[in-house]
Amino acid sequence: MTTDSGKAGSSAWRWIALGAFGIGLFVAWRLLPVKDWLQGFQAWVSDLGVFGGVLYGVVYVLAALLFVPGSLLTLGAGLAFGLLWGTVIVSAASTVAATLAFLIARYSARDRVAGLAGRYPKFGAIDRAIAEGGWRVVGLLRLSPVVPFSVSNYLYGLTSVRVGSYVLASWAGMLPATVLYVALGAAGRTVGSAENKSPLEWILLAAGILATVAVTIFLARVARGQLRKSQVGRPVAADPAQRLPDIRTGG
Repeated sequence: MTTDSGKAGSSAWRWIALGAFGIGLFVAWRLLPVKDWLQGFQAWVSDLGVFGGVLYGVVYVLAALLFVPGSLLTLGAGLAFGLLWGTVIVSAASTVAATLAFLIARYSARDRVAGLAGRYPKFGAIDRAIAEGGWRVVGLLRLSPVVPFSVSNYLYGLTSVRVGSYVLASWAGMLPATVLYVALGAAGRTVGSAENKSPLEWILLAAGILATVAVTIFLARVARGQLRKSQVGRPVAADPAQRLPDIRTGG
């Protein structure tokens, strides 16, 4: 079983990696013609108009269904569309992707997804927790994910949660992290378009990003504490395909 210190260490490394990514972006900005690339990308998206946002959302959905990590695409939405529309596009696309994967697992590819569940020892505890807490546990898991986003979308289709409750809880639970990553991307957009920003404007920009990070971390910690009470982290049974009920038939 994973210890609390191990979980804390894993969480710390995720934030260190995010910080390193930010530093990498800054270094790239100084050494590469990132500004020209960014302006070209923004011009291309602007020329597409509404279709640009729709196309970006479709690519996001397909990437999530194919197990491609969505963090870079979420950052890119902030770069391309800004905070407001970037958040709208990613929030809608991630919710659609989560719903489609859920339905595929529940109605089309249950046996294959059950085999995938065997690779994640925590799934047994997740299944038990959702059976007891329903959509509330789904929301907590979205705030503090213990399984990668693209994988978890399929795994939730094996649980007893109802489709409507799952969609709403997923949307709400994913929103804080979506805002954070889109805000980081939008900050890059701001840097690229700001030639004469005052020190106060830079301070306000940095303060806004730090506040978003702080809120996201706080919500994730609260969710993690609640998940511990549900004993998420216990090992799964050896054969999830045999253990899990078939939600389609109620068996």
